Amino acid sequence: MRIRNVKNAKEIIEDSNYIIDNYRDYRGRFKDVFHNNKPIYLEIGMGKGDFLIGMAKKYLDINFIGVEKYDSIVAKALLKLKDCNIPNLKIIVIDALELDEVFDKEISRLYLNFSDPWPKKRHAKRRLTSPIFLKIYEKIFAKEIVIEQKTDNIHLLESSIINFSENGYIIKEISLDWDSNLNGGVETEYERKFKEMGVAVNYLRVEKKMNK
Repeated sequence: MRIRNVKNAKEIIEDSNYIIDNYRDYRGRFKDVFHNNKPIYLEIGMGKGDFLIGMAKKYLDINFIGVEKYDSIVAKALLKLKDCNIPNLKIIVIDALELDEVFDKEISRLYLNFSDPWPKKRHAKRRLTSPIFLKIYEKIFAKEIVIEQKTDNIHLLESSIINFSENGYIIKEISLDWDSNLNGGVETEYERKFKEMGVAVNYLRVEKKMNK
């Protein structure tokens, strides 16, 4: 994926009220960020923010946090939020490998929307459903792990199913032709694009009970 630089991206990020700068200070108490005890849903690789923003507007009883490691991409999402007031939405600029340094048993749901499939075998560990990331997720969830994944890449879906199954997850829902509009959800930018192209979207929802 080629990332186009956004002019003044760092300044846009620094000036935004949606950005959590001192995120490590809130580890284990992110409820203080939102000033409530509502569930926290997390999206890794939020991109330009269409899904995250749409979900936060639609579900006011849930707090949403988006994670993205590229400044220019975050800046594009923040430009969409310039004239918005969405109190249940925050963004963190960070690599997903550091998530367990940021959250401590306080996430209720995780979204993986059109993540990089890393198709080469030698890069398999970089996939967001690799065993490396699954171990990280176990440290950030409150009680039960719930992960929703959307992808156009059938090989990533297959790899995810294998990794989830081998690590104690139960598949609750799967579709090879998913339409968020027909299932009460919110479309991502990629989802709209693929629909226009006639490309099927794969959807997977898995759950895992946490050990007490």
